[in-house]
Amino acid sequence: MNTCCIETPIGYAKIVGNEDGIVSVSIVDKSENISEIIPEILLDCVTQLKAYFNNKLTTFNLKLNPEGTEFQKKVWKQLKKIPFGKTISYLDLAKELGNPKTIRAVANANAKNPLWIIVPCHRVIGSNGSLTGYAGGLHRKQWLLNHESKHKQQTLF
Repeated sequence: MNTCCIETPIGYAKIVGNEDGIVSVSIVDKSENISEIIPEILLDCVTQLKAYFNNKLTTFNLKLNPEGTEFQKKVWKQLKKIPFGKTISYLDLAKELGNPKTIRAVANANAKNPLWIIVPCHRVIGSNGSLTGYAGGLHRKQWLLNHESKHKQQTLF
């Protein structure tokens, strides 16, 4: 397993992966040592994360290999469909997955998302518009939503 740590505007990102894909991207408050040399297998992930933070990328295109239950993977796959700059409620996400009664299980799977930003769990909010929980802290969730909302592409009409 290859690991690196990079600095982002909202903390340090620890990236873990191998030839099967990116296993996790997590946010940590304290650097575990900024990586001077990025393992080649993680280079594309680092490049895309930097482009995201520099307003040059809105959709990630990476080989992913997160560990989780089948249900969690189903939720994470659905999260990837939420467009840049948009939000969805936990209830609507549960409905999209076919069963509004699974809202708590959906929220739990969302909280266990191991691919910070790449699988955009920060785009899921409460039905009343509240930010609710976020593993990286609500201040980071707010920052990410602000980052995405101010860089939405403007339409001509």
